[in-house]
Amino acid sequence: MATVTRENIGTLHDKLTVKLVKDDYMPAFEKTLKQYAKTANVPGFRKGMVPAGMMRKMYGQSIFNEEVIRSAGKQLEDYMTSEKMSIFAQPMILPNEHMSRLDMNKLDDIDFSFEVGLKPEFEIPAIKDKTTLTRYKISVTDKMMDDEIERIKRRYGKVESQEIASDKEDIIYSTYEQCDVDGNEIDADKKIEDTEVLDKMPAKLKEMVMGKKAEDTIIFRPADVCTEEELKAFLKDPLKSGEEAAQQYYKLTISKVGKLIPQELGQELYAQVFQNVEVKDESDFREKIKVELSREFDRITNERLQNEIFEMLVHNTPISLPVAFLKRWMREGGEKPKSAQEVENEFGSFEHQLMWQLISDKLMHEHGISVSRQEVEKDIKTRVLAYFGLGPDDEDQAPWMDGYMTKVMKDEKMIDETYRRMVSAKLFQFLETQFTIEEKDIEEEAFFRLADAHTAHHHHH
Repeated sequence: MATVTRENIGTLHDKLTVKLVKDDYMPAFEKTLKQYAKTANVPGFRKGMVPAGMMRKMYGQSIFNEEVIRSAGKQLEDYMTSEKMSIFAQPMILPNEHMSRLDMNKLDDIDFSFEVGLKPEFEIPAIKDKTTLTRYKISVTDKMMDDEIERIKRRYGKVESQEIASDKEDIIYSTYEQCDVDGNEIDADKKIEDTEVLDKMPAKLKEMVMGKKAEDTIIFRPADVCTEEELKAFLKDPLKSGEEAAQQYYKLTISKVGKLIPQELGQELYAQVFQNVEVKDESDFREKIKVELSREFDRITNERLQNEIFEMLVHNTPISLPVAFLKRWMREGGEKPKSAQEVENEFGSFEHQLMWQLISDKLMHEHGISVSRQEVEKDIKTRVLAYFGLGPDDEDQAPWMDGYMTKVMKDEKMIDETYRRMVSAKLFQFLETQFTIEEKDIEEEAFFRLADAHTAHHHHH
């Protein structure tokens, strides 16, 4: 009769030793060997007619090893289930347990030792103490509104042709091609087309283009017209080449000079920006822009609050971990082994994620936070309808929806991503009710200067 003994070898780190007697593994070994004999293909013998002794000699030891390990594994599972042990990953055979000592001709008691990392019990003080957090509210100023409206007017503007390049805001349509010092093309097929606002060009090249018109050409070497900072960006785009291009000659041919004329405020612009929505006049337009800006800022400040909650819980919840076990598991438990150095480099972020996993699992379990498959399906459906400009009640206008959803619900990756996003949203909605949250008005610039939550909490660790 098999026995399992347990001893502690470190923080949340136990050794489980399974002792097997002959009766625990022999019947299974004999049975598997017989089954194997029925199906084995051995040259010179008909299928199923291989003598038992020969089977034993050829395959016996490897089948024996498998059966003993399987037997030990099953005893271990049963023990952990009856003891209600909650462990990380899987039990790992202790490194000094050599398979070579298994011998099917010496049927002794066999013992195997496994190590396991135990999941910790812990409390979450930040929730108990109703820690105070800040939800920032970025105020939308008139200047922000004016800037945003200027951007919109330019985005919906039209380009008018100009005689010559005369203003830093002019748009230069051009081609670049490699050439020799006299401007003779080296590879006529390799023309690079480019459109760039004059002001964004390297400063020296900008001076050379100023005053030029369509069909004019300029021969130059990138290294001669760019500062060190400009050169890297210029080689990458527009030239799309490596460092070797810095010393080569290029011919820039202007194909057109344009000027962006911003769209005037008026019904035409309002209709382009807010399709399917009536905009009465300029003040109505400004009001709608303000709502859009506020919504975007709310999204950004909410993201910050969630990060703040995440970092605070991870850094301020005292959780012990079986570090030695986890490091071994990282080294050997993955698809390919890692070096000790790789494990050291990765352990910090692995630990961070693992702490969050433990905290969120505990919260979801204790407060019944879950997402059903129906909810996932409904969410995907709503987003697909929204993509086509339809609301949740307009399904009758999308007769193809059922067929599409049947296909989508087989896409495990999409289901999984949607599920994770929804569960995370539900968890954070719940968490926001667990703290004391103070609202605080802040200017946009001041908000973006705040230290990020990770840095702010790191010194607690």
